[in-house]
Amino acid sequence: MTSILAAIGFLGVPALILWACVRWPFAARLEPIVLCYAAGLLVCLTGLLPDSVAPARTGVAEASIGLALPLLLFAVNLGAWRHLAGRALLSMALAVTAVVAVSVALHVLFAARGTEAPEQLAGMAVGMYTGGIANVSAIKMALGVSDARYLLFATADTAVGALYVFFVIAAAPACFRRLLPAFPKAEQEAYAHDALPAALPRGRRAVLPGLVALAAAAACVGLALAVAPLLTFMAREIAIIVLITTFGIAGSLIRPLRENPMATPLGMFLIYVFSFAIAASLDLKALAGMDPSILVFVFVATFGSLALHALLCRLFNIDADTFVITSVAAILSPAFVPMAARALRNSAVLMSGMTTGIIGFAIGNYLGIAVALILARGG
Repeated sequence: MTSILAAIGFLGVPALILWACVRWPFAARLEPIVLCYAAGLLVCLTGLLPDSVAPARTGVAEASIGLALPLLLFAVNLGAWRHLAGRALLSMALAVTAVVAVSVALHVLFAARGTEAPEQLAGMAVGMYTGGIANVSAIKMALGVSDARYLLFATADTAVGALYVFFVIAAAPACFRRLLPAFPKAEQEAYAHDALPAALPRGRRAVLPGLVALAAAAACVGLALAVAPLLTFMAREIAIIVLITTFGIAGSLIRPLRENPMATPLGMFLIYVFSFAIAASLDLKALAGMDPSILVFVFVATFGSLALHALLCRLFNIDADTFVITSVAAILSPAFVPMAARALRNSAVLMSGMTTGIIGFAIGNYLGIAVALILARGG
């Protein structure tokens, strides 16, 4: 019963926030996604949720992002994306370069101060910030990282990741649009409609399209879960994301799905649910007794690579929106890309973020392990 009530709460709070944004202009100016993330952090900081609701929170987060990805991808304009591909891939290459450079520099500094096995931290950072937590799990096993150290690293990443997410949704678009060129207006206008509306359509006419969109998204998730075990050459978590993305893009080729008026609004509502649940999952107890050096390593690896990536994008004339979406795809994962696209108010970069994020998943293991082994041999 507790889990059911918790699940209702995780769905209800974002719904109330969305209602408030429709009703009150000042709330709309703050953006629903910012308010959902802030509400989740507030719940976490006040300790309102007992530990017993953790499974429900995890389930809601996984289900919401699993359904949100295909719902949002149904609206992808593949014809428009071909103009973005080269720029997005270059930006992703620059993001990987930045992560490796900052991680190696941190290894040198931490080795000089006598930190034990700093190459493990560098390898996990490279894997995390080019792919995601699934990559770090594989790197942990390959490098023989202790469970305690891995959990500390993952916890530090959760805390720093919360700061990074809040920066992306609250300040990054305005900040980096001053530093980097503007996204080409003609390419943004290639999307015939705004694929990321602020609120759900109303009325009975929304019911049938909504049910069709949800059924199609659920079919994408179900197929991904069924097929993923057959892809034995990659981790199950990565296979599921790749397959959901693939099926979502395939759905965009079906005109009734691509033009479904409820698919994208429902997808964005689920992104709000995901943002609230993720922000509420921060483990403050683990942070209290953490080795501060690991927290410092993760903080500098995250924001140092973000800064270096931005400078490289300025050098190579990459636009601000492409930079932000590829940064989120690399540092967080494709799961957070729709959230970033919403913050940017630019649905044209959604496909770029998903594709580059999947590339990051693919190379994260190899790159993280290679960097760690080279640093260990050099040290």
